[in-house]
Amino acid sequence: MSHARSVSRLLALDLTPGKLRGLQRICNANGTLTMVATDQNNSMIRMIKDSLKKKGENREPTYSELVEAKVDLADALSQHASAVLVDGYYGAWNTIASFHLPANVGMLVRVEKSAARESSVGAPLGEIEPGWGVDKIKRMGADAVKLLAQFEPTEPESAEHQFALIEQVYEECQRHDILMLLETIAFPFGGENKDSKSFLDRKAETVIESARYLSRYCDIYKAEFPGWLGKNSDSTLMDNLRALDAASERPWVLLSAGVDFPKYKNQVEMAVACGASGVLGGRAFWKEYFLQDGPEARSRFARGECTDRVRQIDEIVKAKAKPWFVRYGMSQEQLHAMRAAAGWHFRYGGGIGPMAGTVQGEGY
Repeated sequence: MSHARSVSRLLALDLTPGKLRGLQRICNANGTLTMVATDQNNSMIRMIKDSLKKKGENREPTYSELVEAKVDLADALSQHASAVLVDGYYGAWNTIASFHLPANVGMLVRVEKSAARESSVGAPLGEIEPGWGVDKIKRMGADAVKLLAQFEPTEPESAEHQFALIEQVYEECQRHDILMLLETIAFPFGGENKDSKSFLDRKAETVIESARYLSRYCDIYKAEFPGWLGKNSDSTLMDNLRALDAASERPWVLLSAGVDFPKYKNQVEMAVACGASGVLGGRAFWKEYFLQDGPEARSRFARGECTDRVRQIDEIVKAKAKPWFVRYGMSQEQLHAMRAAAGWHFRYGGGIGPMAGTVQGEGY
């Protein structure tokens, strides 16, 4: 057909068949992304411990307690989400086996280990979850791999370690043809804490520069909000968001970092106005879940307040976020005209196909 376009345009963006299918699965119909995270193991453990203490129980939560919380949240939050992010240990298989993730909602699975090792100056040195990996995430039918790699360009030991980890996972995702979402987070080090002036002063620049360094090594980039609502002016924050958008070589989404929901909603509105393709938020949607008194109250809260929060963000994302293909200068009409040339299956996976027009026999 005369209007056909070569899929080489997609291949130039590393959007091979498996990656593109994963992208289709985690997106809304218009190419935006409304994704919810339930993979925060350490945060959930702390929250459950705190709720148990209030009942006079000073103990660690059981495996079953964490599983039930994750399954319950995935079931509720997926009602208005294009995809849900789960961890591999508690969430992935349990969510699938219990049919608590709708068939039309994408699934991302975390690959990194919680609580990374640290360098001599307290900077993280990430690693893959033991017993887990990209190959297993692909094999189980997930739509995407998520890697969290905390990153600070001014701390060389950690930065180079994290860079190598990101490259490794990106190459494995290419080899297994599965979509990769990369999340980078700024961190204090060298005696700082999260309230240190030196950390607060550099964070926006770290967020922007991390995108410049790393966004090419993924398919979807997950970024922090580059600044502080209430401390920076709106014009400064919008300038920072536009700089983040310019630095990101891939479609990017905004994480929530555990802020209160009204603040996150404000951040999302600003981010999508500056080019974000959507969200991958977690605790802003559900952090009060564990404050509820008992399983029934938690489930009611999940299906009430938590679900409504996702619905509100979903409406903003679908109406105002930049579809992933628009970031690459394409339209849906152009995507619908994409076609692969004869012999593509020889080339797929690294092979070299026959000359165009070569007759391969019946079944080719």
